[in-house]
Amino acid sequence: MRVIVIEFITLDGVIEDPDGSGGTPTGGWAFRHGPESVAGDKFRLGPLLNDGVLLLGRTTWELFSRLWPTRDDPFSRRMNAVEKLVVSRTLTDTSAWSNSSLLDGDLADAVKQEQRDVVVAGSVGVVHALMDHDLVDEYRLLTFPTVVGRGRRLFPDGTAPAYWRTLSAEPTGAAVLSRYARASAKTPSTAPASAIG
Repeated sequence: MRVIVIEFITLDGVIEDPDGSGGTPTGGWAFRHGPESVAGDKFRLGPLLNDGVLLLGRTTWELFSRLWPTRDDPFSRRMNAVEKLVVSRTLTDTSAWSNSSLLDGDLADAVKQEQRDVVVAGSVGVVHALMDHDLVDEYRLLTFPTVVGRGRRLFPDGTAPAYWRTLSAEPTGAAVLSRYARASAKTPSTAPASAIG
């Protein structure tokens, strides 16, 4: 089982309001680059949507539940078919989007017990909670050539240092999809002075 976080992100690390639905002053930054940058399976989820589970916070789930059920292209059908777990203290009804249910119990405990791969889309509060418990195994980031200067960041100040391994980086429309996996637990050694400059 892996926990895979997928995010639209700016050059300065902001993941808040990429489509403008949040009404923030700088929102909509991802969609300014045209549909080819955001449409379809840009995060290369492939079989993860057949065998895994989608984990969403309430705000992201509510947004997605208004968008995806009305679409009928191949990727949308897969998004509608995948099992979805929603993290919320206030939501009581998940019938607006098929195969959705509320996550029962503690988030970290539920994720640790999950047998399938878990894909977390958006849902910055959920992502930060998983990061706090060191439960993220992979980041798939679609980085847009935009600096917004403010907003919630994927890695806020105070995030614990960590080392990741680059799996791939490829252009997709105006953006770049990069994938990072956990590196070994060893801290990189310091280069000798003779090797610098």
